[in-house]
Amino acid sequence: MLHTPSGGAGDGAAAADTGLMSIGTVLNVLREEFPEVTISKIRFLESEGLIEPQRTPSGYRKFSARDVERLGHVLRMQRDHYLPLKVIREHLEAMERGEAVQLPVLGRPRDGEAGQESAPEAPTVARIGRAQLLAVAGIGERELAEWESYGLLTPVEEGVYDAEAVTVAELITELGRYGIEPRHLRAMKAAADREAGLVDQLVAPLRRHRNPQTRAHAEARTKELAGLTVKLHAALVRTALGVRLP
Repeated sequence: MLHTPSGGAGDGAAAADTGLMSIGTVLNVLREEFPEVTISKIRFLESEGLIEPQRTPSGYRKFSARDVERLGHVLRMQRDHYLPLKVIREHLEAMERGEAVQLPVLGRPRDGEAGQESAPEAPTVARIGRAQLLAVAGIGERELAEWESYGLLTPVEEGVYDAEAVTVAELITELGRYGIEPRHLRAMKAAADREAGLVDQLVAPLRRHRNPQTRAHAEARTKELAGLTVKLHAALVRTALGVRLP
Protein backbone atom coordinates (compact mmCIF):
# COMPACT_ATOMS: atom_id res chain seq x y z
CA MET A 1 0.00 0.00 0.00
CA LEU A 2 1.38 3.43 -0.89
CA HIS A 3 1.64 6.01 1.86
CA THR A 4 0.93 9.49 0.57
CA PRO A 5 2.33 12.52 2.40
CA SER A 6 0.31 15.69 2.18
CA GLY A 7 1.48 18.70 0.29
CA GLY A 8 4.50 19.39 -1.92
CA ALA A 9 7.19 22.01 -2.53
CA GLY A 10 7.01 25.30 -4.42
CA ASP A 11 3.73 25.53 -6.24
CA GLY A 12 2.72 22.37 -4.39
CA ALA A 13 2.78 24.17 -1.02
CA ALA A 14 -0.27 26.16 -2.02
CA ALA A 15 -2.16 22.90 -2.44
CA ALA A 16 -1.06 21.42 0.89
CA ASP A 17 -4.37 22.12 2.57
CA THR A 18 -6.22 20.23 -0.16
CA GLY A 19 -3.96 17.18 0.10
CA LEU A 20 -2.94 17.48 -3.56
CA MET A 21 0.64 16.65 -4.55
CA SER A 22 3.07 17.86 -7.18
CA ILE A 23 4.52 15.39 -9.66
CA GLY A 24 7.84 15.49 -7.79
CA THR A 25 6.16 14.50 -4.54
CA VAL A 26 4.27 11.71 -6.31
CA LEU A 27 7.56 10.47 -7.75
CA ASN A 28 9.08 10.23 -4.26
CA VAL A 29 6.04 8.36 -2.96
CA LEU A 30 6.03 5.85 -5.82
CA ARG A 31 9.75 5.22 -5.60
CA GLU A 32 9.26 3.53 -2.24
CA GLU A 33 7.80 0.58 -4.16
CA PHE A 34 8.94 1.34 -7.71
CA PRO A 35 12.55 2.62 -7.53
CA GLU A 36 12.91 2.96 -11.31
CA VAL A 37 9.80 5.04 -11.99
CA THR A 38 10.48 8.46 -13.57
CA ILE A 39 8.59 11.68 -14.16
CA SER A 40 8.52 10.91 -17.89
CA LYS A 41 6.84 7.58 -17.12
CA ILE A 42 4.15 9.31 -15.02
CA ARG A 43 3.54 11.85 -17.80
CA PHE A 44 3.30 9.06 -20.36
CA LEU A 45 0.69 7.19 -18.30
CA GLU A 46 -1.27 10.43 -18.09
CA SER A 47 -1.04 10.89 -21.87
CA GLU A 48 -2.44 7.37 -22.26
CA GLY A 49 -5.47 8.31 -20.17
CA LEU A 50 -4.68 6.05 -17.22
CA ILE A 51 -4.71 8.97 -14.77
CA GLU A 52 -6.20 12.46 -14.94
CA PRO A 53 -4.49 14.77 -12.43
CA GLN A 54 -5.90 18.21 -11.81
CA ARG A 55 -4.14 21.30 -13.19
CA THR A 56 -3.44 24.60 -11.48
CA PRO A 57 -4.15 27.87 -13.35
CA SER A 58 -0.43 27.98 -14.22
CA GLY A 59 -0.61 24.48 -15.69
CA TYR A 60 1.08 22.43 -12.94
CA ARG A 61 -0.16 18.89 -12.37
CA LYS A 62 -1.74 18.19 -8.99
CA PHE A 63 -2.33 14.61 -7.92
CA SER A 64 -4.79 13.33 -5.35
CA ALA A 65 -4.20 10.31 -3.11
CA ARG A 66 -6.55 8.38 -5.42
CA ASP A 67 -4.38 9.31 -8.42
CA VAL A 68 -1.31 7.96 -6.62
CA GLU A 69 -3.06 4.73 -5.69
CA ARG A 70 -4.19 4.32 -9.29
CA LEU A 71 -0.65 4.93 -10.54
CA GLY A 72 0.65 2.32 -8.12
CA HIS A 73 -1.96 -0.14 -9.37
CA VAL A 74 -0.95 0.48 -13.00
CA LEU A 75 2.77 0.07 -12.26
CA ARG A 76 2.06 -3.09 -10.26
CA MET A 77 0.13 -4.64 -13.14
CA GLN A 78 2.99 -3.85 -15.50
CA ARG A 79 5.63 -5.23 -13.13
CA ASP A 80 3.82 -8.30 -11.83
CA HIS A 81 1.60 -9.26 -14.76
CA TYR A 82 3.50 -7.86 -17.78
CA LEU A 83 0.33 -6.33 -19.19
CA PRO A 84 0.12 -3.82 -22.06
CA LEU A 85 -1.55 -0.51 -21.29
CA LYS A 86 -4.66 -1.39 -23.33
CA VAL A 87 -5.37 -4.39 -21.10
CA ILE A 88 -4.61 -2.37 -17.95
CA ARG A 89 -7.01 0.36 -19.05
CA GLU A 90 -9.77 -2.18 -19.68
CA HIS A 91 -9.10 -3.75 -16.28
CA LEU A 92 -9.34 -0.38 -14.51
CA GLU A 93 -12.56 0.46 -16.31
CA ALA A 94 -14.03 -2.90 -15.28
CA MET A 95 -13.00 -2.26 -11.67
CA GLU A 96 -14.73 1.13 -11.73
CA ARG A 97 -17.89 -0.63 -12.93
CA GLY A 98 -17.62 -2.96 -9.95
CA GLU A 99 -16.76 -6.02 -12.01
CA ALA A 100 -14.36 -8.70 -10.79
CA VAL A 101 -11.74 -9.27 -13.47
CA GLN A 102 -8.94 -11.83 -13.34
CA LEU A 103 -5.65 -10.49 -14.63
CA PRO A 104 -4.06 -12.45 -17.47
CA VAL A 105 -0.30 -13.04 -17.59
CA LEU A 106 1.25 -12.39 -20.97
CA GLY A 107 4.37 -14.09 -22.15
CA ARG A 108 5.86 -16.12 -24.98
CA PRO A 109 7.02 -19.74 -25.31
CA ARG A 110 10.69 -20.51 -24.94
CA ASP A 111 12.79 -21.31 -27.97
CA GLY A 112 11.98 -24.78 -29.22
CA GLU A 113 8.70 -24.95 -27.32
CA ALA A 114 6.39 -23.32 -29.87
CA GLY A 115 3.11 -25.11 -30.21
CA GLN A 116 3.48 -26.87 -26.86
CA GLU A 117 1.28 -26.18 -23.89
CA SER A 118 3.01 -23.57 -21.77
CA ALA A 119 4.32 -24.97 -18.53
CA PRO A 120 3.17 -23.17 -15.38
CA GLU A 121 6.75 -22.37 -14.47
CA ALA A 122 7.58 -20.77 -17.82
CA PRO A 123 8.84 -17.20 -17.34
CA THR A 124 6.75 -14.35 -18.65
CA VAL A 125 8.31 -11.65 -20.82
CA ALA A 126 7.23 -8.03 -20.77
CA ARG A 127 7.34 -6.28 -24.14
CA ILE A 128 7.09 -2.71 -25.36
CA GLY A 129 6.59 -1.42 -28.90
CA ARG A 130 9.00 0.98 -30.59
CA ALA A 131 6.58 3.92 -30.60
CA GLN A 132 5.77 3.40 -26.92
CA LEU A 133 9.47 3.18 -26.04
CA LEU A 134 10.13 6.47 -27.83
CA ALA A 135 7.24 8.13 -26.00
CA VAL A 136 8.16 6.85 -22.55
CA ALA A 137 11.85 7.70 -22.91
CA GLY A 138 11.10 11.06 -24.55
CA ILE A 139 13.53 10.47 -27.43
CA GLY A 140 13.34 10.43 -31.22
CA GLU A 141 14.16 7.88 -33.88
CA ARG A 142 17.62 9.37 -34.36
CA GLU A 143 18.64 8.82 -30.73
CA LEU A 144 17.24 5.31 -30.66
CA ALA A 145 19.04 4.39 -33.88
CA GLU A 146 22.30 5.70 -32.42
CA TRP A 147 21.86 3.70 -29.22
CA GLU A 148 21.11 0.59 -31.24
CA SER A 149 24.26 1.14 -33.32
CA TYR A 150 26.31 0.92 -30.11
CA GLY A 151 24.43 -2.16 -28.94
CA LEU A 152 22.91 -0.39 -25.94
CA LEU A 153 19.39 -1.33 -27.04
CA THR A 154 18.42 -4.30 -29.19
CA PRO A 155 14.89 -5.25 -30.27
CA VAL A 156 13.81 -8.78 -29.40
CA GLU A 157 11.94 -8.80 -32.71
CA GLU A 158 11.03 -6.23 -35.36
CA GLY A 159 9.77 -3.09 -33.59
CA VAL A 160 9.45 -4.81 -30.19
CA TYR A 161 11.72 -4.46 -27.15
CA ASP A 162 12.05 -6.03 -23.75
CA ALA A 163 10.40 -3.76 -21.17
CA GLU A 164 13.80 -3.31 -19.50
CA ALA A 165 14.66 -1.16 -22.53
CA VAL A 166 12.65 1.64 -20.89
CA THR A 167 15.00 1.66 -17.90
CA VAL A 168 18.06 1.54 -20.17
CA ALA A 169 16.76 4.42 -22.29
CA GLU A 170 15.97 6.59 -19.28
CA LEU A 171 19.40 5.97 -17.74
CA ILE A 172 21.18 6.76 -21.02
CA THR A 173 19.21 10.01 -21.17
CA GLU A 174 20.09 10.90 -17.56
CA LEU A 175 23.80 10.20 -18.15
CA GLY A 176 23.65 12.33 -21.28
CA ARG A 177 22.77 15.33 -19.15
CA TYR A 178 26.22 14.96 -17.56
CA GLY A 179 27.96 14.84 -20.92
CA ILE A 180 28.26 11.06 -21.13
CA GLU A 181 27.53 10.09 -24.71
CA PRO A 182 26.27 6.71 -25.95
CA ARG A 183 29.69 5.89 -27.43
CA HIS A 184 31.16 6.21 -23.93
CA LEU A 185 28.82 3.48 -22.70
CA ARG A 186 30.11 0.72 -24.98
CA ALA A 187 32.51 -0.44 -22.26
CA MET A 188 29.60 -0.77 -19.80
CA LYS A 189 27.64 -2.80 -22.35
CA ALA A 190 30.63 -5.08 -22.96
CA ALA A 191 31.08 -5.61 -19.21
CA ALA A 192 27.36 -6.38 -18.80
CA ASP A 193 27.55 -8.92 -21.63
CA ARG A 194 30.52 -10.64 -19.99
CA GLU A 195 28.71 -10.80 -16.64
CA ALA A 196 25.57 -12.15 -18.32
CA GLY A 197 27.67 -14.73 -20.15
CA LEU A 198 29.16 -15.95 -16.88
CA VAL A 199 25.71 -16.32 -15.28
CA ASP A 200 24.34 -18.05 -18.38
CA GLN A 201 27.25 -20.50 -18.36
CA LEU A 202 26.47 -21.46 -14.76
CA VAL A 203 22.74 -22.04 -15.25
CA ALA A 204 22.77 -23.47 -18.80
CA PRO A 205 22.86 -27.13 -17.60
CA LEU A 206 19.78 -26.51 -15.45
CA ARG A 207 17.89 -24.85 -18.33
CA ARG A 208 18.50 -27.84 -20.59
CA HIS A 209 17.20 -30.32 -18.03
CA ARG A 210 14.07 -32.31 -18.91
CA ASN A 211 12.55 -31.87 -15.46
CA PRO A 212 10.25 -28.78 -15.45
CA GLN A 213 11.04 -28.13 -11.77
CA THR A 214 14.76 -28.09 -12.54
CA ARG A 215 14.17 -25.60 -15.37
CA ALA A 216 12.13 -23.43 -13.02
CA HIS A 217 15.00 -23.60 -10.55
CA ALA A 218 17.28 -22.33 -13.33
CA GLU A 219 15.17 -19.17 -13.66
CA ALA A 220 15.28 -18.56 -9.91
CA ARG A 221 19.04 -19.13 -9.89
CA THR A 222 19.48 -16.73 -12.80
CA LYS A 223 17.62 -13.97 -10.94
CA GLU A 224 19.65 -14.60 -7.80
CA LEU A 225 22.98 -14.51 -9.63
CA ALA A 226 21.92 -11.44 -11.63
CA GLY A 227 21.12 -9.59 -8.40
CA LEU A 228 24.48 -10.53 -6.88
CA THR A 229 26.47 -9.47 -9.96
CA VAL A 230 24.65 -6.12 -10.09
CA LYS A 231 25.43 -5.50 -6.40
CA LEU A 232 29.07 -6.47 -6.88
CA HIS A 233 29.40 -4.24 -9.93
CA ALA A 234 27.91 -1.28 -8.05
CA ALA A 235 30.19 -1.90 -5.05
CA LEU A 236 33.28 -2.08 -7.28
CA VAL A 237 32.36 1.22 -8.99
CA ARG A 238 31.80 2.90 -5.61
CA THR A 239 35.13 1.58 -4.36
CA ALA A 240 36.98 2.75 -7.47
CA LEU A 241 35.47 6.24 -7.13
CA GLY A 242 35.89 6.35 -3.37
CA VAL A 243 32.27 7.33 -2.77
CA ARG A 244 29.36 6.01 -0.76
CA LEU A 245 25.84 6.27 -2.14
CA PRO A 246 22.71 6.55 0.03
